[in-house]
Amino acid sequence: MITDPAGPRLPVPPLGHREGTWHVPDDGLASRQARRRGTGTYRAAVPARIAGLDLSIPGEIAADAADAESALGRLDAHGASTLGPDHLGLGPMSSILLRTESASSSQIEDLTVGARQLALAELEESSSANARLVIGNVRAMEAALDLADRLDLEAVLAMQAALLSADPTHRREAGRLRTRLVWIGRHGSSPLGAVHVAPEAEDVPGAMEDLLAFIAREDLPVLLQAAIAHAQFETIHPFTDGNGRTGRALVHAMVHGKGLVSRTTAPISAGLLTDVEGYTHALTAYRAGDAAPIIGQFARAARYGAVTGRALVDDLARELAASRERLAGLRPQASGWALLPLLVGQPIVNASYVRAMLSTNAVTAQRALAQLSEAGVLTERTGRSRDRVWQHDGILRVLDAYAEQVRRA
Repeated sequence: MITDPAGPRLPVPPLGHREGTWHVPDDGLASRQARRRGTGTYRAAVPARIAGLDLSIPGEIAADAADAESALGRLDAHGASTLGPDHLGLGPMSSILLRTESASSSQIEDLTVGARQLALAELEESSSANARLVIGNVRAMEAALDLADRLDLEAVLAMQAALLSADPTHRREAGRLRTRLVWIGRHGSSPLGAVHVAPEAEDVPGAMEDLLAFIAREDLPVLLQAAIAHAQFETIHPFTDGNGRTGRALVHAMVHGKGLVSRTTAPISAGLLTDVEGYTHALTAYRAGDAAPIIGQFARAARYGAVTGRALVDDLARELAASRERLAGLRPQASGWALLPLLVGQPIVNASYVRAMLSTNAVTAQRALAQLSEAGVLTERTGRSRDRVWQHDGILRVLDAYAEQVRRA
């Protein structure tokens, strides 16, 4: 679904450009013909300054963003009302929503992983390279929420460093602004013909300073401001890798830091994932001078995330309730009760995880696992005598069904 071109526009200053000359090096990797085609003049972006941007927001765009903000607020309240603000499961519920958002954000970058492999990766039990990279996205999201109350350059660098913590290819460049030219699309050895050539490296610090000043403003609707900030961030492309995932984590940092939500993480990236083409076109439109499409994309994605996130909360709460019924005969002081709500956030566990999370000893951890296994809440899937892992099949089914729903959409 691409934004209706007949809809209202929200003019913003378009990109400027400056020319540079690119030479494909004779390093033995490129043919003579490829070097000839890739050598020539390119046009690097010069982002407009937006810190003091004066926006005259059309009523239709403002109303759309306001409706989406209300939907996010309702999801936040629903999570607390479903489980109760002091319920032990509310924290794990927020955790699994955050992980769902991270998986969707990664899938936009063609990094796909199922709920089981992602849960195994949290225990360092997964053989999936993608799962380990998506866990990096989870760490970036956690950093974004932890640092939401101080969105300065150091905070953004920390998000990207957390993202690339599990990426052996780019780990050396984690947590610092790029020092070379980057571009999107076409060929890896030359920016000629690229869809977007990011600003020259020396222009990045000034552009980021301006963006962070825009983010610090308190006079704009939060979701609208986050959408523009995200588009500006993607235009600057301040890192050699992880710009898209860091940019989407930045949106959540703004949404939380500015008080729009506080207890849950709406799967906004799941909404973006249902229309990647529209999302990409909206970024292009922003660079050409119209912010309406990217605001529309984030408003749509926020509504999708709020509605489907609410259903996901309800499905997970039902699984939790069904598991409680299975434990009906267990004495109230039993350690299995303390473990149960944690399974919402981590549906695959081992003894080490249980010991750490319950701050208990090995005997008590094994007893909790045995209690849930005997009741049919957990199933041991490895068949090993040592280093075993247990999983909650119902929670994994719910998470996989949600991912399938997003793919169908």
